[in-house]
Amino acid sequence: MKLTIIGCSGSFPGPDSPSSCYLLEAEGFRMLLDFGNGALGALQRHIGLYDVDAICLSHLHADHCLDMCPYHVVRTYSPHGPLPRVPVYAPAGAPRRLAAAYGMPDEPGLETAFDFVRLTPGVFEVGPFTVTAAPVNHPVETYGFRVSHGGRSVAYSGDTGESAELVKLASGADVLLCEASFLERPGLPAGLHLTGRQAAEHAARADVDTLVLTHLVPWYDQERILQEASLGGFGGRTELARSGALYDLG
Repeated sequence: MKLTIIGCSGSFPGPDSPSSCYLLEAEGFRMLLDFGNGALGALQRHIGLYDVDAICLSHLHADHCLDMCPYHVVRTYSPHGPLPRVPVYAPAGAPRRLAAAYGMPDEPGLETAFDFVRLTPGVFEVGPFTVTAAPVNHPVETYGFRVSHGGRSVAYSGDTGESAELVKLASGADVLLCEASFLERPGLPAGLHLTGRQAAEHAARADVDTLVLTHLVPWYDQERILQEASLGGFGGRTELARSGALYDLG
């Protein structure tokens, strides 16, 4: 199983990264976790334009799903003709939400390119992957994911505040992609995002091997996020996410 970080910028694209998007590959199957704004361009550095086999969307905020709209164009209006529909596992309301973002009322909905499957908590199979979805702590319906293959696992927080479900989801994972959107300061809103320290505390409780801090908001100093993570009591490897970074889990 291979993990490639396509986009890791939080809330909006940054100068060096699109918004949230992660590529998982195994046995020739390619699955995306989230497809935020700007991700489609960077994705083409790593796989072919038509090579996505499945998509999981953690939630329906624009920085996690908006490039579904241009990818609809790719799969509907390709010079080769319409391509087979891609399964998309997403929270309730995804077809309506994305059709509104696409904004073309005279055209069919995005169901011409995508086969939407409503997410619920639990375990399901996607190609060679076993995927576990669990609700996390964010103002809209949001899921974290654990993707397993060949005895290896990657856990992904989605967007979340402090979450016992995330600790259970990530337990013993090889890699935890954990959002770290905030710097430490008084009065941070609850149930929205994590700091680097809080991300590390979740990683420590879950006993993961590697913590990758992601959803890095461009107006914050990423090195401070990493420094604050060192206060969270996690003894494993900790690093900042970077667009283009590859993790080969064997």
